[in-house]
Parts: sequence; structure tokens; C-alpha cells
Amino acid sequence: MKYADEFRDKEIALGLAKAIRAETDKAKPYRFMEFCGGHTHAISRYGLEDVLPTNVRLIHGPGCPVCVLPAGRIDMAIRLATRREIILCVYGDLLRVPGSQGISLLKAKARGADIRMVYSSMDAIAIAEENPSREVVFFAIGFETTTAPTAIMVRLVEKKQLSNFSVFCNHVLTPPAMKNILEGSDIRDNGQVEIDGFVGPAHVSTIIGTEAYEVFAEEFKKAVVISGFEPLDMMQSILMLVRQINERRHEVENQYRRAVTRDGNLRAKKEISDVFELRDRFEWRGLGQVPYSGLKLKRAYAIYDAEMRFDMQELCAADNRACECGAILRGVKKPVDCQLFGTLCTPETPMGSCMVSSEGACAAHWTYGRFRHHRQRRAS
Repeated sequence: MKYADEFRDKEIALGLAKAIRAETDKAKPYRFMEFCGGHTHAISRYGLEDVLPTNVRLIHGPGCPVCVLPAGRIDMAIRLATRREIILCVYGDLLRVPGSQGISLLKAKARGADIRMVYSSMDAIAIAEENPSREVVFFAIGFETTTAPTAIMVRLVEKKQLSNFSVFCNHVLTPPAMKNILEGSDIRDNGQVEIDGFVGPAHVSTIIGTEAYEVFAEEFKKAVVISGFEPLDMMQSILMLVRQINERRHEVENQYRRAVTRDGNLRAKKEISDVFELRDRFEWRGLGQVPYSGLKLKRAYAIYDAEMRFDMQELCAADNRACECGAILRGVKKPVDCQLFGTLCTPETPMGSCMVSSEGACAAHWTYGRFRHHRQRRAS
């Protein structure tokens, strides 16, 4: 595949693995958290952990926006969808995420709720135009990457004067979650993982730029390398992190220079700042209430805010006690540490969001069979 195969060259990958082995100090650990579901899947798909030294540990973080959405927000969406006047538009990977009672949007749809899968926010606008007598609500979700398209959508809805359209906003921001993990705040007795550096997210960074991570190098003294998704991207980024640790540096380096700049996408950031403002706090699955990590529509666009239009009450709900999604999202546990993984919890019968989403760590381990190797090794 042109422009992709160049970043999947086996010999170069093995050369990078050899360099990592040669430069790591066997007497100390190297603990790097990847903060992107795409990176998690690349690690499993290409078996990158198998070619790394045992003291280089890759930790899965909360880089999946569907996974970090708490059960209470799913419950709110289900309650909204049961209203007869409403058509709820959602992305496909949200449909099977279970709420607090094990009910998903897909099950609510089977019971009669008018819930429709869309591929983009523009699809939701088309549905609103086709159904002028119904209230159409778009279930907006994602990190900074998908926030900009939602902002443009809101501006377009205003221009079209669609009075039957609103947004249930669940957009969240990456840096506050990274800060929360490093501080260990609101985790209480659920455990905290030690991190030496971050493999910075790719798509998010094309929007916010590398500048957004400088606080983690300057204040938290953590190494950060923004990485692309291909195996050579990942291997080079890990080598760059290893060298930072060895040289006792804590900087923000940009491996993904073909797509990411220091300032990011200025137009996208302006669209976001024009339409959205920060919430005081927002709940993340596994992290709890994270200050200034979520977005809501500004007062100028409040008419399109579904939470205000339908007087939606905030719902807090506990996850399935046997499900370890929260700990997996914090990097405290791996998918194979969950007693439900591969037994009661599979892609066909997901018990938690990490198995549902295409970006989830459990889905990655299941899809590429990495868990089989870990279980065999643990059993021996």
C-alpha cells in the first residue's frame, strides 16, 4: 500500500528493536503509556511487545473515547431515546456499550426507541431535515479530533435554522486526563501506575499540536513523544523515549512530523473555541470526575444543547463490579487480568466498553490474539 508499506518494513523494524535492546539499561524499568486506541491496536496487531526487552513496558491508557464514557452518560442517552418525539443519532461503536443495568442503546432500539446509526454529523443533519416534526439529537462523542467537526456542524445547523436539532455533548479533552493520571487524583484506593513517559496520541495531536504536552515535560518531568500509528512509527518513538530516559531528559519530541506541528490545526482550534466552553468537571470511566476535561456548548448556542432543551438530569452509575475496564483504562491492569475477559466478555457478548469499541484495549487483545500468548506464558 503506497505511503503505508514504507512504515511496515520488517528489516527496519528489527533494526529498531535491536537498537532498543542495545540502549536499554537492564537494571531499570522503562514504563511508557500510549494514550491512543490506535496505538494500542498497532501494538497488538504487529506484536511489538514481543520484540521489546522485558523491562520496557507498554501501558494502555484511556485513549478510547467510547471506553472512557461512564455508564451514567449511556443511561442518560437511553432515557432520552425512550421519548417518542426524539430520534437519537449515534455512531456505531456506541450502540453496544452497556449502561448501568446492562441495557445498551442497541437493546433500547430493539424495544422501540428510534435510535439511528450515522457515519458523520452531516448524516444527523440530513435526518433532521427529513423529519421536521421530530426532535433529532446527535450523540456527540470523542476527543479533540472529532470535536472540531461537531463545532462546524453546530454552526451549519444555526445557518440552516434547524429548530428540531440538538446535541448531547460528550466531547472530552486529552491533556486534563493525562494530568489526572499523573496526579492520581480521584482514583482513591483503585491503584495508580508508575509512568516514565508517554507515547503521545497521533490524531489528537494534529489538532492541538505538541505545545499542549509541554506542561508534562516541564512540570511533571515526563518524556513525551508524539507517534504515528504504523509499526516503524511506534518502534522509533519507543527508541526516542528510551534515549530520553537514559539521558535524563524530559522533553516533547515529535516523531509524527509528517502530520503534527507545534501549533496544531489553528482553524480547527478556533472552531472549537468559538462553539464550546469547558465544563467545571466531567466524569471519565476509570478516572472519576476530572476537572475541566469536558466540553459543553457556549451560551450563544445553548438552544442546541440537548441537556438544556430536554432538562436532562446528570446520572451517576456504577460499573459492573466484575468488569475491570476502569483499571485497564488507568493502566493499572491488562485485559487478561479481568476474570470476565474471553469468558463472559467477548466481542459478541461485551460486558464492558473496552471490549465494545474498535479502539478498546480488550478488543485489541481479543482481535489479534495477544492474550493467548500471555495466558500460555502465565500458565507455564
